[in-house]
Amino acid sequence: MQRLSRLLVVLSMMVTLALAACTAPAAAPTGEQASGEQAASGVTMSFWTRDSNQEQVRALVDAWNESHENQIEVTVIPAGDYMTKVGASVGAGAPPDLMAVDLIYVPQFAAADQLTDITDFAKALPYFDSLSPSHVRLATYDGKIYGLPFNAEGSYLIYNKGLFEQAGLDPENPPKTWGEIADAAAQISALGDDIYGYYFSGACAGCNAFTFLPYIWASGGDVLNEDGTAATLTDPEVAAALDFYRQMWADGLIPPGAQADTGTDFANAFTSGTIGMAGTGAFAINNLKTNFPDLDFGVTFLPGREEGASSFAGGDSIAIPAGSPYPEQAFEFIKWMSSDEVQLNYYAQENSLPVRTDLAENEFFAKDPRLTTAAQAMAMGRTPYTIVYNQLFNDANGPWLKMIQTAVFDGKVDEAVTTAQEEFTKILSEQ
Repeated sequence: MQRLSRLLVVLSMMVTLALAACTAPAAAPTGEQASGEQAASGVTMSFWTRDSNQEQVRALVDAWNESHENQIEVTVIPAGDYMTKVGASVGAGAPPDLMAVDLIYVPQFAAADQLTDITDFAKALPYFDSLSPSHVRLATYDGKIYGLPFNAEGSYLIYNKGLFEQAGLDPENPPKTWGEIADAAAQISALGDDIYGYYFSGACAGCNAFTFLPYIWASGGDVLNEDGTAATLTDPEVAAALDFYRQMWADGLIPPGAQADTGTDFANAFTSGTIGMAGTGAFAINNLKTNFPDLDFGVTFLPGREEGASSFAGGDSIAIPAGSPYPEQAFEFIKWMSSDEVQLNYYAQENSLPVRTDLAENEFFAKDPRLTTAAQAMAMGRTPYTIVYNQLFNDANGPWLKMIQTAVFDGKVDEAVTTAQEEFTKILSEQ
């Protein structure tokens, strides 16, 4: 319970995403039990998901129920209530048997003893080493695995091929360094008529974790140490990346409205056809193909300062809450969901990224190599490992966004970094 008490001190500061204070004992370890007992048949399991995921979850569960004796019932919960309800259900001894949760929150659940250890089950999968590395890392606590990837996202750079051509740029040779991005943005902005070379949502904390952090990672820098216990914002690559954005802003390569954008136009600005480049995620490809078929766009990796590339690996993990009476049967669904057949026919065929790196190239993505690039971005992606992700990166009044705004819009890069390092350190010390 010491881990739980420490965690709850931190989580008490979270306004909308608080975990319940009580936890139930973890279910029996998986691997040894699985090897000695046959799973019971004909059980009905519960699967909880956020409303934002319900379409995918229902499609998968319907397919499972049609072909399996063990059945699953889906419960959809509003995203804003999800963390609290799951925590309360585990504490009350009435957890769901399966749940999908944003991978950034898995460390919190694991640290609070609210998930079932599935280490042996997971490592027995023949494709375990091909599962999204970032999902597996964030689901690993004290050397044990508490979840596996359920759906995947990867951030990358999207660019308007038509504007590249108009500006005299090669649309088949997108930027590979920060300097090349800035140069291309300048040539595109020179086209006039309210055309700008680059866009980012300047008042959206989470958006800039997704699309700005990879520039730092790709250059060999980081903002946290390996186990997420100390801030490393004084890394020179952090200031360099901030100065990269600051200079593009000072040069007028980013539209003025970006400064106040809280994320409303994060996915929409590029669709106007007046933006040359922007950071985005795999979700954008299908959206643009479906709703903006005349917009000719390309995708490439988010590059480092002089070389390298990186991505923010996002998406959801799937886990078995502690106290579920059906851990073996629940894992059978996880195993089925991550199989070749399901990953190809229910993910890739629907323009969603497989959660396995060995399936980035497949027959469906061969029809649109942009999806393969997005899948490769996910595979190289990283995600901050911390049980206080919200306080650090998602809080609109938190240190991450404050640092970006002070550096980029006020031009005070050194001050921004120093303050952020102090505020990150304070938050982390309270874990």
